Amino acid sequence: MPAIHVRLGALSAALAILAATSSGASAQKKYDTGASDTEIKIGNIMPYSGPASAYGVIGKTEEAYFRKINAEGGINGRKITFISYDDAYSPPKTVEQARKLVESDEVLIVFNPLGTPPNSAIQKYMNQKKVPQLFVATGATKWNDPKEFPWTMGWQPNYQSESTIYAKYILKNKPDAKIAVLYQNDDYGKDYLKGFKDGLGAKAASMILMEESYEVSEPTIDSHIVKLRSTGADVFFNITTPKFAAQAIKKNMEIGWRPLHFLNNVSSSIGSVIKPAGFENAQDIISSNYLKDPTDKQWEKDAGMMAWNQFLDKYYPEANRADLSVMYAYTVAQGLEHVLKACGDDLTRANIMRQAASLKELELGGLLPGVKVNTSDTDFAPISQLQLMKFKGEGWERFGEILSGDVGG
Repeated sequence: MPAIHVRLGALSAALAILAATSSGASAQKKYDTGASDTEIKIGNIMPYSGPASAYGVIGKTEEAYFRKINAEGGINGRKITFISYDDAYSPPKTVEQARKLVESDEVLIVFNPLGTPPNSAIQKYMNQKKVPQLFVATGATKWNDPKEFPWTMGWQPNYQSESTIYAKYILKNKPDAKIAVLYQNDDYGKDYLKGFKDGLGAKAASMILMEESYEVSEPTIDSHIVKLRSTGADVFFNITTPKFAAQAIKKNMEIGWRPLHFLNNVSSSIGSVIKPAGFENAQDIISSNYLKDPTDKQWEKDAGMMAWNQFLDKYYPEANRADLSVMYAYTVAQGLEHVLKACGDDLTRANIMRQAASLKELELGGLLPGVKVNTSDTDFAPISQLQLMKFKGEGWERFGEILSGDVGG
């Protein structure tokens, strides 16, 4: 009998030693450049000036959110240093700023840099350097390519799936539509156009009367609108960024062109697009969303919206709460917070991408009910659901069910 006791004692002692050594091993902290016991350095690139400067509010909201995190003790005890540079939506400038962030500032990641052409310009560089280009602020389909670009990941629903949803709506509700398309002449505009044509399928050639492109450097798109109207189209697909979207809505009304108007969701903000264009000019426009619209009364008592308002009251009181970009920024910053928390003490760039590729049914306060964040090592498209909405009075009214972005071509 005593011999058994001795053996058990030895075994438990061995197990205790094993537990101590294994917990010691797992407690080892791992860092890459830009992370330490006290700090996580995050880089960001935004168009604070130039033709897409309406989006600059995204960087300002993120800066405020990281201040909130720091005030509450940081992430696993580490404070965030957020370094955000202006690229004026100019790809050569984006390259310059990305190099500065990676090579001079030595950031751990570049988070939520904005725009399709700017991100396209730095994608190869970020992947060569193996620095996460995480949750890019553009819905281009190409960010979901983990095989070729394992260090780049999108965030919002991709443009092709969004425009496929509009195309399917048109086929179902206006099968004899005569369509005019205005699009920005870059990867962003072409991506939307491709999804739209894929969605219309064989009918695209006969239904689309004109595809008119504009350059982001043009001061106004008025002449393009006049040209599109001359086709006699009764459906208008407006693939533009905020400044040009507001111009298009206004010009349509000025020249008395009232087609069924589809507006891409990157320009559905009431604050930066609809209000400047005039509420009366925007009636019945159809768009889509995956975020709660802060101007929508139905969310007044919603827990997620109340938390958003409390955050703004304290950290960004001057924010325009009607600007959907503020809600977008808040939500993507929460997504990053979730990923960084999940990293624990392994703040390596590889582990950040691992955690970002392991999001399962994540619900965030700013997302519409039923819209969840999901990723895997073969799927770098975190959000792929949308709901259609129509502009009525001074706000958007959602209709129909939550549609999956992978509705196919």
